Amino acid sequence: MLDPKFIRSNPDKVRWAIAQKREKADLDRFLALDEQRRAVMTRVEELRARRNSVSEEIGRLARDKGADGAKLAAMKEEMAAQKSQEAAFDAELAGLEADQQGIAAWIPNVPHESVPEGDASANQVVRHWGTPAPAGKALAHWDIGAKLGILDFERATKISGAGFILFVGAGARLERALIQFFLDTHTQKNGYTEISPPFMIKGESLYGTGQLPKLAEDMYRLADDDLYMNPTAEVPVTNIYRDEILPGEQLPIKLTAYCPSFRREAGAAGRDTRGMIRVHQFDKVEIVRFVRPEDSYNQLEELTENAEGLLEALELPYRKVLLATGDSSFASAKTYDLEAWAPAEGRWLEVSSCSNFESFQARRMNIRFRREAKAKPELVHTLNGSGLALPRVFAAILENHQTEDGRVKIPTALRPYMGGQEHL
Repeated sequence: MLDPKFIRSNPDKVRWAIAQKREKADLDRFLALDEQRRAVMTRVEELRARRNSVSEEIGRLARDKGADGAKLAAMKEEMAAQKSQEAAFDAELAGLEADQQGIAAWIPNVPHESVPEGDASANQVVRHWGTPAPAGKALAHWDIGAKLGILDFERATKISGAGFILFVGAGARLERALIQFFLDTHTQKNGYTEISPPFMIKGESLYGTGQLPKLAEDMYRLADDDLYMNPTAEVPVTNIYRDEILPGEQLPIKLTAYCPSFRREAGAAGRDTRGMIRVHQFDKVEIVRFVRPEDSYNQLEELTENAEGLLEALELPYRKVLLATGDSSFASAKTYDLEAWAPAEGRWLEVSSCSNFESFQARRMNIRFRREAKAKPELVHTLNGSGLALPRVFAAILENHQTEDGRVKIPTALRPYMGGQEHL
């Protein structure tokens, strides 16, 4: 969430951000409510100052045996009437703040100045790694997976419906190996602390990270318990420090977590219906950082490099893409997508989004830090990235590492997690 003072002082910049991210927040209404709210607050402060002054006078008169009784009674009557007036103003103020908060929840973060302006066609490829195999020269991952007996989409559909995956035998082990490899790399090499979070979360946690209210239709909700199935480990991990003040010397805090993720993909009907590119349940390892504001963009580069290192260890050609304003998420100030090459389909698959949210999430969650013991608390900056999302990585391994004899080579980095197995 943006600071109301920032919105009030920079309406043109906020209006631009709303247009760039194709949101429908009513900024004019927000500003009108803000003006009303501040006018009411001024009136309330005036009344309270009057009450304090009169209360002191009443106290003085009450102690004075020769005081004018009629004057004292009139002042008490005035205060009784003012109490009712203050209550009315407080109720009006609460209503204005609620209305303003409702609009603010739909105002997106402002893109960083380094982000290119425009829709997805303005995205900038900033780095390539590896040599992509010629398009169309490999079997699609769903075909090679079925041929090797490690993926069974038909039985998954029988069990749960479309959009689910059944991993079998070495396929199940490969999925588990990827999770373990990602977690071990982040904890043993990249300096993250591992977290095992709950898989069901409160709506306020989703609000804190920016998924609600915007992405409500994409969530699986357990209405009887008022809980949601976790859409990404970003949510529970970032909410760990909600409503807390962190000691500055602890920053940066670097956390990683594995979590199955659940998404309805409500806005993607009819897209990627074959294979494991777009599914309702998938495994993902997340990396999250809480940092000082002045460090957050250097931290974004480092966090993104952590995710890139995994793709390089898996020997997967990929590209790093700086997303344009119109392709960035609601809460993001700057995002890099990492896209692995899928030669069978001849396209790049997003396997990680690495974002700096600046103070947008922290303001919603009230996560602050003190630079020194008695310093005024400041909002932290939050960052996260997929490190990595597994189904598309799994698909990329199957399509990039096929051998001439119809097998799939297991990347060297994964072999210790596969009991030394070299091929599927």
